[in-house]
Amino acid sequence: MSVSLIDVEQQARRLSPDERARLAEVLLESLQNGFISEIEAAWQQEIESRVAAYDRGDTQTFLAEEVFAEAKRLIR
Repeated sequence: MSVSLIDVEQQARRLSPDERARLAEVLLESLQNGFISEIEAAWQQEIESRVAAYDRGDTQTFLAEEVFAEAKRLIR
């Protein structure tokens, strides 16, 4: 038995405001899962690339103390 969008919408409108909010969250999450997976995969690739560059010595590094001192200098 197939349920139409109109039927679902009518049923959803009978829910309490809290239930409708939760339904909206669930529906949005269902749309974003593929997108979030793509983002996580891209970040994983970026992390691996940066770690590999660091391991090869291809990146310039700074001591944390120097970074914090420069940040303090810039906000004055």
